[in-house]
Amino acid sequence: MQDPGPAPHVMRNADIDPKAEKRAEQQVAILFGLSGVSSLLLIYSYVFIASDVFVFIPVMGSQNVQQLGLGLGMSFSLLFLGLGAIHWAKKLMPETEVINHRHEFRSSDEDRDELVKTVKHAAAEVKLGRRSLIKRSLGFSLGLFALPPVLLLRDLGPLPKKQLETTNWKAGTRLVTDPGNRPILASDLEVGAVVQTLPEMPDETERLLSDIAKDPVLLIRIRAEEFQLSPEKLAMTHDGIIAFSKICSHMGCAVALYEQTTKHLLCPCHQSTFDVTRGAKVIFGPAARPLPQLDITVDEEGYLIARAPFNESVGPSYWERNSQ
Repeated sequence: MQDPGPAPHVMRNADIDPKAEKRAEQQVAILFGLSGVSSLLLIYSYVFIASDVFVFIPVMGSQNVQQLGLGLGMSFSLLFLGLGAIHWAKKLMPETEVINHRHEFRSSDEDRDELVKTVKHAAAEVKLGRRSLIKRSLGFSLGLFALPPVLLLRDLGPLPKKQLETTNWKAGTRLVTDPGNRPILASDLEVGAVVQTLPEMPDETERLLSDIAKDPVLLIRIRAEEFQLSPEKLAMTHDGIIAFSKICSHMGCAVALYEQTTKHLLCPCHQSTFDVTRGAKVIFGPAARPLPQLDITVDEEGYLIARAPFNESVGPSYWERNSQ
């Protein structure tokens, strides 16, 4: 079958009718304007609508108003910007058919000069300078479209600063059960006992998720003679009771498994294993350092308290750590 070649060129209404051209120009400007209004909706939703406001929508059910505004604003902003560009290209931009032959990656100097001339000629043919309505509406649309990403950068902050390096453990802070929030008497812990604890806080409602991610401590009691610790580490224990951060030093998972016969703590996520008798030294797995040890003692009533905060950052290792 013979190749019929390209279809014959058909003139568009906008090419021959000034009114049709003006009408198409207005349609493009309206689409760009709707894109800008959608960007304003996104900005308004982010700044002025509270995150806890909900509205019932048939079929969809209860929807968060802020998230709905953000989604619709961004979607329609992109949609109308794209529709405006397509309508502009189909109705107003030149329809000159160009054949581009295959060539080597680097064009010749003559081809490069020709490209510059073609671009300048196409820019003149588009008549953007003469179409002030499209130029202004496009600037309005693109300008507002660029604002939401800058505004949403707020959600990348605030910077954590020292939050990754500090916990709520302070000198004199009581260790309380989690769950239960009850102080712990040292005499209540038998050999082999394991208790998950958190620092006591005046008001339990003040405990944030970020605190729960950093503060958990495991209390373990073994026979004092089983410890193989340096004098400094041994002084941080109390009558066979030792306290370690429950947050794995590998990836921040919860070190939740204790094997009483071997005195080993196991992280179930990546199988890092820590020897309690040797100060939670890593004996297996990808963790690069021991679990941080909390210095503990008892107060005048016999309740376990922290003698001092952690002397190193808890959780996974990272470049800016302030400890080895």
